[in-house]
Amino acid sequence: MAAHLRIVHCFRSPVGGIFRHVRDLTEAQLAAGHSVGIVCDSTTGGDYEERLFEAMKGSLALGIHRTPMQRHIGPGDLAAAWRTYRIIKELRPDVLHGHGAKGGAYARLFGSMLRVSRSRVARLYSPHGGSLHYDETTATGKLFFALERFMARFTDCLLFVSDYERRTYRRKVGEPPIPNTLVYNGLRAAEFEPVASAPDAADFLYIGMMRDLKGPDIFIDALALAGTEIGRPLSAVMVGDGDDLPRYHAQVERLGLAGRVRFQPPMPARQAFALSQLVVVPSRAEAMPYIVLETLAAGRPMIATAVGGIPEIFGEASPALIRPDAGLLADKMQIALNDLDAYRGLMPQLGELKARFGADVMAADIEKAYFAALSK
Repeated sequence: MAAHLRIVHCFRSPVGGIFRHVRDLTEAQLAAGHSVGIVCDSTTGGDYEERLFEAMKGSLALGIHRTPMQRHIGPGDLAAAWRTYRIIKELRPDVLHGHGAKGGAYARLFGSMLRVSRSRVARLYSPHGGSLHYDETTATGKLFFALERFMARFTDCLLFVSDYERRTYRRKVGEPPIPNTLVYNGLRAAEFEPVASAPDAADFLYIGMMRDLKGPDIFIDALALAGTEIGRPLSAVMVGDGDDLPRYHAQVERLGLAGRVRFQPPMPARQAFALSQLVVVPSRAEAMPYIVLETLAAGRPMIATAVGGIPEIFGEASPALIRPDAGLLADKMQIALNDLDAYRGLMPQLGELKARFGADVMAADIEKAYFAALSK
C-alpha cells in the first residue's frame, strides 16, 4: 500500500462548518505528503469563500473543481451527478471522502462505480448532521433515512463528528452494518491564542449562516427582550450570509433595533470575535459546530444552545447552555452581562479543549480510517 494517497473531498456547499472541516483536513493531509483535491458546488459561497479557495489553489495537486450541485433532489440532479462523476473519474482517487448528505451520496455512488474498473477506492462518509436533521416521522425523513440505509452497502467507513451524531444515526437510520468511528472536529494550535474585545465592541455577536436552523431569528427576538429587561438598548453584530438574510433585516426593523444591530458579511471568526463582549450560538440543530470550539479556544465567553454535540464540548450540566428559546436566551444574556467576569469562569478549561479538539488529533484519526478502509 502506498504511503501517500490521492484524496478527493466531495461536498455541496463551500460555506460553514463543512467547508471549514475540509480546509483543516486538507491542510493536514498536504503536510503528511498526500495529494488532495476538492469537488464542490459552484453556485454557493461568496467573496469570502472565493478568497479562501484562491489561497488554497496553489497547494492542491488534484485541484479545486466546482460544478453546479442542487441542494434538493430534482430533475437537474442527473446532469449534475454525471458532471461530478466525470470530474472525479479524471482525478483517480484512492480515497473519496463525502461530506454532508449530497457529498456523501456522490462519493459513495461514484466510488462504487469506479470500483467496477479499478481495484481500490475507499468510500468514506461524514454526515456533519446533514440529512440526520430531518424528522423521522415525516415522509421526507423516511425517504432520506431509507436512502441512508441503502447507501450503507456502498460505504467503507462512517466518520461521525460527535457522539450525538452517531446516536442520531443509530436511532433514525439503524445500527451501521459497516465500520464507524467518532472523530471530533479539531482546531489548529494558533486558534488557541486569546482574542481581546475592541474598545467599541458591541454587547453580542452572532456569526454563522443566515438560516432559521442556526437561530438568527431567536437571537434577534432575545436581544429585544433582554434590552427591555436590562433597561437599556443592547447592541449586536450579526456576521454571515444566506438566503434568509433579508428576513432578519426586516425582523430587526420591526422590533426597533435598526440602530443597535449591525450586519456584516462573512469574515474570519477570530476577526469577528473582537467585535463583541459575548458570542451567542442560538442554533436549533447542530452536529459539532466549529464556531463553538473557535469561540472557546479564543477565550471568549459565550451562550449556546444544548443541541447536537454542543453539550459534549461544555459538559451536559453547563450553565452556559440553554434550549433554543428567545425568552431563555434573553434571561441568560442578562445574567452574563450583569457579571461578565463571573460568567467567563463558566467556560471549559483551555487545556482540556486542546487535548480533545486539536486538528492534529482529528487528522491522524481520519488518516487511520482511510488506510483501514483501503486495507479491506
